[in-house]
Amino acid sequence: MAGGAFEDTEAAKRAHLYEHKITGYFIFSCIVAASGGALFGYDLGVSGGVTSMDDFLKRFFPKVYRRKQEHLKETDYCKYDSQILTLFTSSLYFAGLVSTFAASHVTRKKGRKASILVGSISFFLGAVLNACAMNIAMLIIGRILLGVGIGFGNQAVPLYLSEMSPAKIRGAVNQLFQLSTCLGILVANFINYETDKLHPWGWRLSLGLATVPATVMFLGGLALPETPNSLVEQGKFDEARKVLEKVRGTSKIDAEFADLVDASKAAQAIKHPFRNLLERRNRPQLIIGALGIPAFQQLTGMNSILFYAPVIFQSLGFGANASLYSSLITSGALVLASLISMAFVDRWGRRKFFLEAGCEMICYMVSAILVFLP
Repeated sequence: MAGGAFEDTEAAKRAHLYEHKITGYFIFSCIVAASGGALFGYDLGVSGGVTSMDDFLKRFFPKVYRRKQEHLKETDYCKYDSQILTLFTSSLYFAGLVSTFAASHVTRKKGRKASILVGSISFFLGAVLNACAMNIAMLIIGRILLGVGIGFGNQAVPLYLSEMSPAKIRGAVNQLFQLSTCLGILVANFINYETDKLHPWGWRLSLGLATVPATVMFLGGLALPETPNSLVEQGKFDEARKVLEKVRGTSKIDAEFADLVDASKAAQAIKHPFRNLLERRNRPQLIIGALGIPAFQQLTGMNSILFYAPVIFQSLGFGANASLYSSLITSGALVLASLISMAFVDRWGRRKFFLEAGCEMICYMVSAILVFLP
């Protein structure tokens, strides 16, 4: 029973029978796991800032730097036109996409904890390689390792949080991943603002500090318990029961544990899960929920705006420091919105927040178009 799938099961009708306490063990597990979101958030925030730093461009992309300085008769965006620079930024996302398939297998067969550890190690190595980069090849290999780390982390962490959280606060706990992502972006922008003043090596510090959340995630991950759901899937029922009792802070977990076992048996009874997804009765959920919503969320371009925020602000006429400072406002708004969502998502439901967010984005985008029309 992972994530939102819980609400669609018969077990949801018995959720009122589940007992739990908010224990220190549960809080520790969630904070460590949620640090996986900080990996993605920090990279999203720091990379866009680094690519706007003159010292970084001088070393690896001198043509782009010269375009910035010479004020050629072209748009500001054209000054950042470089296939190698594009490869540097996009290699992480491509590696993350490919690694997600391997992460899915590891998460299912070896457990959520295994994917979290693999992701933290890969991200740490990528951060070290980028910080020590002497040429573009090292930068790109480092970005690929970062992408693998993000692929494993983003695959396992939301699932881990959902499975560890009590049903009544599952929405808020799952939002910890989004909150840590937004905090990672905010911290990265603060760091970029300061390291841009450290010539000529400030960009190395920005990239190298990505090892901090990776180290937290790895060391904490060693102490993390595996989720009861994963242990049940692996047939380790006694261990699963012990973990569930420890996480819930009570021995009265019979109803929840029975539902975990029933859900696992029902899942294992499906011999061809991917073929089952394509059946007519499951197509609406597949097309709208699994494919449409995530795809259109990305197609809004919000992640691209967050990544390139310093470059965009600089292109609009802000100075280098001013552009980094302005992006702090954007990341600060992200953190605030995540906190609001955490406070009300279990009370109001996911659907209301989804509709509200969609309407809000439409209004802002239309306003932006009207503002920038000639």
